[in-house]
Amino acid sequence: MLRITYQLTCAPHEEPHAKAEDIALEQTAEMPRNTVAGDVAARLIGTVEMVERLDGDRWSAVIAYDDEAAGADVLQLVNLMFGGISMKSGIGITDLELSPAWLAALPGPAYGIAGLRALCGVPRRPLLCTAIKPMGLSAGRLADLAYHFARGGLDVVKDDHGVTSQASAPFAERVGRCQEAVARANAETGGRALYFPNVTGTAPQLEERLETARAAGCRGVLVSPLLQGLDAVRAMAVSSGLAILSHPTLAGVFFHGDHGISPGVLFGKLYRLIGADGVIYPNPGGRFQMSDGAARAINENLRAPWGGLRPAMPVPGGGMDAARVPHWADLYGPDTMFLVGSSLYAQGDVERAARRLRETVERLIWRPAPAPPSPRPAA
Repeated sequence: MLRITYQLTCAPHEEPHAKAEDIALEQTAEMPRNTVAGDVAARLIGTVEMVERLDGDRWSAVIAYDDEAAGADVLQLVNLMFGGISMKSGIGITDLELSPAWLAALPGPAYGIAGLRALCGVPRRPLLCTAIKPMGLSAGRLADLAYHFARGGLDVVKDDHGVTSQASAPFAERVGRCQEAVARANAETGGRALYFPNVTGTAPQLEERLETARAAGCRGVLVSPLLQGLDAVRAMAVSSGLAILSHPTLAGVFFHGDHGISPGVLFGKLYRLIGADGVIYPNPGGRFQMSDGAARAINENLRAPWGGLRPAMPVPGGGMDAARVPHWADLYGPDTMFLVGSSLYAQGDVERAARRLRETVERLIWRPAPAPPSPRPAA
């Protein structure tokens, strides 16, 4: 069985138990219950296991579904979770529990936290990441930025998610020049910085871009799962041999208080499930709205024991101030990759700014990392 926890916001005419039963029916049979054959109804229509009031007009409901209803792929799983009901109102997903069989069918991150640390040669401190931007710069100018960020000691230098294959910096040229620049910086400093190109593209482009990245010597890539497709990312994790850093673009359509999929489930569970080794999310206090509670849920879900899936690295960004990194590092612990961009650019000399950030993080004294929450009993 798999279990989904929904937050229901009920209008005056809606009764919470009836709303939960409607979800269970809508997401499976999609027909009036009395028209569904008894054996099919008993096996596949969701079972409402619990409905309880949260406050005011908000209720929590747990609905259990047979594994068969989720098919055998992540796309049907998401369709079962939020397909038809996404076009209704007052329904939010706040938790997801999967059976051992489902978790065994999806291997999750190929590298995870330990693998990313090994690639970067960083056993303990938080990892540091930045983005080369903006779009419109030539491949040479982007490569120059990558070189100086790597010389400054950052661990991952990635393309900005909007840098794809513009005429100013065609994909193959940019990847070759940026990877060479980072390798040259490493040779000069003895560092192990990585360059992650953005491979997000059309279906025919994706495999070609992955091969270009591998041929250039890249060890990982950036991809936007909601643009590229969840199953395409899953396939990349299984067969590409590259570490995957996921970008949150388009995810805001799911985060609307009383309707959608919570950040903790989307970023913390679904992105880990499809194989993201590091998950970028907008941190509180940056350019985008994200609550402290949502950030904690993302971090906990990415790191918590979950079947045999490797823990994935939280990557808070979206306006992360370099000066505030020590605060967030103390709060989140060392198993975090901090994505710092604009506040490094604002200092003018990006190599010096990167070196200052690296030195600041290396001076931090780490308290023991927060213990992950105990996993719930398997369904």
